Amino acid sequence: MDGKVLLTMRHIKKEFPGVLALNNVDFTLRKGEIHALMGENGAGKSTLIKILTGVYQMDDGEVTIDDNKVFIHSPQDAQNSGISTVYQEITLCPNLTVAENMYIGREDSAWIRRREYERRADEILTKLEIPARSTQQLGRCSLAIQQMVAIARAVDMKCKVLILDEPTSSLDDKEVNMLFKLMRDLKAQGVGIIFVTHFLEQVYEVSDRITVLRNGELVGEYRTEELPQVQLVSKMIGKDLDELSSLKENTDSEKEEGEVFYEASTLSSTQTHPFNFKIRKGEVNGFTGLLGSGRSESVRAIFGADRITGGIVHIKGKPAKITKPIDAMKHGIGYLAEDRKRDGIIAELSVRENIILALQVMNGFFKPISRSESEAFADEYIKVLQIKTANRETPVGSLSGGNQQKVILARWLLTHPDYLILDEPTRGIDVGTKLEIQKLVLKLAEEGVSVTFISSEVEEMLRTCSRLIVMRDRHIVGELKGDDLNQAEVMKTIAGGKA
Repeated sequence: MDGKVLLTMRHIKKEFPGVLALNNVDFTLRKGEIHALMGENGAGKSTLIKILTGVYQMDDGEVTIDDNKVFIHSPQDAQNSGISTVYQEITLCPNLTVAENMYIGREDSAWIRRREYERRADEILTKLEIPARSTQQLGRCSLAIQQMVAIARAVDMKCKVLILDEPTSSLDDKEVNMLFKLMRDLKAQGVGIIFVTHFLEQVYEVSDRITVLRNGELVGEYRTEELPQVQLVSKMIGKDLDELSSLKENTDSEKEEGEVFYEASTLSSTQTHPFNFKIRKGEVNGFTGLLGSGRSESVRAIFGADRITGGIVHIKGKPAKITKPIDAMKHGIGYLAEDRKRDGIIAELSVRENIILALQVMNGFFKPISRSESEAFADEYIKVLQIKTANRETPVGSLSGGNQQKVILARWLLTHPDYLILDEPTRGIDVGTKLEIQKLVLKLAEEGVSVTFISSEVEEMLRTCSRLIVMRDRHIVGELKGDDLNQAEVMKTIAGGKA
């Protein structure tokens, strides 16, 4: 772990109009090391990576590789310097074969015959123990395999520095383990790996060192085993988690006697089996279960996002017909979808336009919200949710993931919902923003809003929900509350079912 220094970045500075993104930041990567780069959204991680990969040009500082100063003005310069990046969203071509993806755009690919680069691709796939064949269409492979193919391409290009940017956000546990094995194999071969992730447990499972950034500045570099997880969180956000704990204690009533806001009997859609569900005013409950258990499909049925095939719904004790999202919205229901890029933001529109979207739909497009009103709404929620944006007219697609999520939250809060469904609201965002969203959920419940909260992180749900509906194979297999609301009971119920 105390290997030779491979990469140094010293006194890196980068300024955008009105924003000092990086201020005198240092970073060191050693050969055969997995180095986690940590920080909140907006801390400067992406900017540092983009400088290293030639997407941005630094305003000051220097970069050395193997003690040689390098000048990286483009992604091609980075590639020539032995730097490769595998992003969270696969940038390969799903309609091409594995081999074609590994060699596309390479100078030597033009003269290599198809069978030759297929042979070479199979060799490296075998060497790295990647369960894929060179002739497979990439799009038929799992996301994990697609990412591994991207890594294989980087390795075949003789990369010295491999940057993995949120590589596990869409993978299940088995796929994560496959990826970690590959990372450890590359580490043993002397490759230096920069690992960017929001999953703290994974940092401690696979990384050797951690560098923490906050507000564009270096907080410090630490050996992983010498930095307890609670201290890492504290360094990332500049405060501890006691605030959430105390807030949860004050609002953890199960509200057993409260008014039932929404109740469904044998509700079903094209994606779900019939299920019963209710939520009381001011309650925070959640659907939990493994990937594919039906938790997201259930809330999509509640919101009318999938075609409803049966069931009876009551809202405030009165029959209600919800067959499409606008019906749900008119009954005071808001829904933050699991995939914010596909079903949430409209990347080309501004922050302001994204915030007013749901309210405009509810008003109808023949009653447009005035420009002055929309500006006032946007300014209010940018301030309330502390959305980091240059201004209200910034395209929302240029914001960090956590700030995009806040924009979608603002969209629904502007409609003043009685019932808010949040499906994976903290996925792929930093610890500090997660804490803010969890605190907001509990505050909304305190004000009487009913909230259904879904997260892949069971601990997060236990901190936030007073009741959990447990799902397996698209059936509800248990309901936990009170003393049963703990991780052991959740796992036991998922595994064996509990009436």
